[in-house]
Amino acid sequence: MTLQGKVAVVTGSGRGLGLAYAQELARQGASVVVNDVDEAIAAAAVQSIEAAGGTAVAVVAPVGPTETAKQLVQTAVDTYGRLDILVTNAGVLRDTVLWKMSDDDFDTVIGVHLRGTFTCVREAATYMRANEIAGRIICIGSPTGQRGNFGQTNYAAAKAGIVGMVRTWALELGRAGITANAVIPVAATAMTATVPYFAAAVEADAAGEPMPAFFRHDLGFGTSDDVAGLISFLASDEAAGISGQAIGVGGDRIQIWSHPEPVVTAYHDGGWTLEALREEFAPVIAENRQSVGEKFPPLPDELQRPAAS
Repeated sequence: MTLQGKVAVVTGSGRGLGLAYAQELARQGASVVVNDVDEAIAAAAVQSIEAAGGTAVAVVAPVGPTETAKQLVQTAVDTYGRLDILVTNAGVLRDTVLWKMSDDDFDTVIGVHLRGTFTCVREAATYMRANEIAGRIICIGSPTGQRGNFGQTNYAAAKAGIVGMVRTWALELGRAGITANAVIPVAATAMTATVPYFAAAVEADAAGEPMPAFFRHDLGFGTSDDVAGLISFLASDEAAGISGQAIGVGGDRIQIWSHPEPVVTAYHDGGWTLEALREEFAPVIAENRQSVGEKFPPLPDELQRPAAS
């Protein structure tokens, strides 16, 4: 077991992807602090880990406030004597288009995803630095944060912000031997279950059957367990040299996302006036416009579902 003797905190780990991460870390030998806002769900997560021979304890609290971050780290230290790994997975959705999104819709998602990641990482990194632990910070991003998605202003902002923070933390924590990376999962979740395009894959997963190869290979779309292996790898000693990266994983596919880089550079003596932009740069923009949102290929005929009447 590659994580024997390590201690991990996984936020939002009562169910779904977070639970898969916690279970895999435990399977690899780590003692795990599980977190959820629902006491019964958190208890069931702990029980599932213990039933498989692992070790876990639960903290029932909402992620976002500094008090929760302190409680998570303190529970790890009080219960297991240390903290080596933090996985920030907790999140909520409040999807709606821009002109219908309320302040509460925006603030709630930013509070859990972005602020919650910040407060938990700040607390964990402070502990790791003070105790000279070469820890592992693993933050969960999303394709929405990389590409944008209709109806997810708040979620896109939070997930893009998380990747930006990870790059900064990789710089700030490197001297202490602490790594910080973002994982961009593509998997069957409560969110993807509502998207008709993924219906055949979600139905197969719910039935305990293999997903069609089109989803696993062509789209890189799989199960929660397909993501969990990368979490354990990044938490391991073997990943000591990997930091500041955004790594996508799903199904049979793994990807390294590039950091934003200029795709074209142009110069104009004396600076870019409105006239110069019209004459010289407008055609350059037209030829180099970057796409937004995810572009999915058509579903094979055998995987299409009839439209609801």
